[in-house]
Amino acid sequence: MKRLLFVIVVGCFLFSSCGNFLEEYSKDLVYASSCEDLDEIIIGNGYMKRNANQEYAYYTENEQYYPYLHVMDDDVEEFLSGAVKMLANANPAVRYRNFYTWGERPFSDMTGMELVDSDWKRLYEHIGYVNVIISYVKEFESDPEEIRHRITGEAQFLRGWYYYMLVNLYAKPYSKETAGKDLGVPLNITEFIEDKYFSRDPVEKVYEQIVLDLKNAADNLAGVVQPTFYRVNEAAARTLLSRVYLYMGEWQLAIDECDKVLALGCKLRDMNGLDEKWLNTVNSPEILFTQGSYAIGGLMNNNTSRYGVIGGGRYRVSDELLTLYKKYKNDGVVDLRESVFLEPSSSYCPGYFFIRKTPDYSNNRKGSAKVYDACLIRSAEVYLNKAEAQAMLDQVDAINTIKVLMEKRYKDGVLPAIDGLKGKDLVDFIREERRRELTCEGHRWFDLRRYAVSPKYPELKEITHGVYQSAMASMKPGVYDGSYTLKPCGQDNAWVLPIPDYEIIFDRGAMVDNDKREPREKNEN
Repeated sequence: MKRLLFVIVVGCFLFSSCGNFLEEYSKDLVYASSCEDLDEIIIGNGYMKRNANQEYAYYTENEQYYPYLHVMDDDVEEFLSGAVKMLANANPAVRYRNFYTWGERPFSDMTGMELVDSDWKRLYEHIGYVNVIISYVKEFESDPEEIRHRITGEAQFLRGWYYYMLVNLYAKPYSKETAGKDLGVPLNITEFIEDKYFSRDPVEKVYEQIVLDLKNAADNLAGVVQPTFYRVNEAAARTLLSRVYLYMGEWQLAIDECDKVLALGCKLRDMNGLDEKWLNTVNSPEILFTQGSYAIGGLMNNNTSRYGVIGGGRYRVSDELLTLYKKYKNDGVVDLRESVFLEPSSSYCPGYFFIRKTPDYSNNRKGSAKVYDACLIRSAEVYLNKAEAQAMLDQVDAINTIKVLMEKRYKDGVLPAIDGLKGKDLVDFIREERRRELTCEGHRWFDLRRYAVSPKYPELKEITHGVYQSAMASMKPGVYDGSYTLKPCGQDNAWVLPIPDYEIIFDRGAMVDNDKREPREKNEN
């Protein structure tokens, strides 16, 4: 049996001249002599590290994946309580204040401490491993073909996912008119280290690679039955592909992928008579795939003794999102997600709510999070993607599609009156339904970006986030201290993250940063 030595270089920087890189950084030597060995490599290094820890004193490569993604959009509001020490950097509100207020240097906290952008580094490290797996799996010809196809498909999906995250965090949203010239992220799909400095590929080229990887992944995973939803399957790959097509404005292609997922037997969980408090559990038929870390449990924490003080600095559901769940109550329509998704604050701060979709360590919800928000693909998204694409194409079936989901989310099948909606009104309703359903699962920030450049019914959203000071009294809510405003996407540079300083320095000018963020003034009223 041929024994292969895979040399995967893992260091602090993405790419570099081979000589310097190999001199300065250590190598991980990964040996594989069969697909079974490759399977262990993809589990250990290809997939994201699963981490249910909710302690936010640290943001490092061993902790959460991009927890800040949840605090930049309009679904959250800062929430202080008790005698919280606002300069105690264990508090999420301190650690992520510059993300929350879209500051000039988001990777620094209120104490002035710089945070290393570990996500850029970690995502490219994962890509390095799956590149090797994709390249070498074909060498093991004596292993069954179906195993080689499965491993290849998993690796292709993961590479597509990582580039999807990178291009949506660090580049402008996809727009057909500008994607060919907008700077995306560096593409590297080879298993070897190239002797060159890397620059950023256009957004269009990155999306082309994502689509190619996801299409190939879905084909290679066809017929594969995975032992757990921590291993990706065909349905998850096609669902993500439909999402990517939605971002690109390729609406018929999005519909086609959704139909393929539905044909596989996609299931929804009915909130009428739900026998568990949470929607996203290990028993839910909706979970197609999940990996990574769980951030919301720490960002929206209802435990008054966290962070070493009686109280804490963290986040809550925004008033705007809360209103959406109550929107049709006066018509006798009850959205069950209000009671299933929203956990009320402790009694000393009535009227505030936290998102809870999965069991975790928060007050009154004992258990370990096993469904992660760093990467979560659910069957509910299939109906949302399909309905939005159908509405964009003025297809009357869009209403029937969205109703399939709504019947599982509204009490006793009494739904909002949408039969007469069409055009922009119908698209707006589906977008609202998407927000109600997928909040705090990593969609909203990206959705707001893509809505702004949509070729049909563009939506420009301005966001205002309030900031608070401690009341310095036990069991008391924080004191309002003004707000910051983010202008709509396309009018404000803070809709993209800066390229990490370490990457720009290491690539010696080949890597161009995003446009500098302007100083943001606090609104005092």
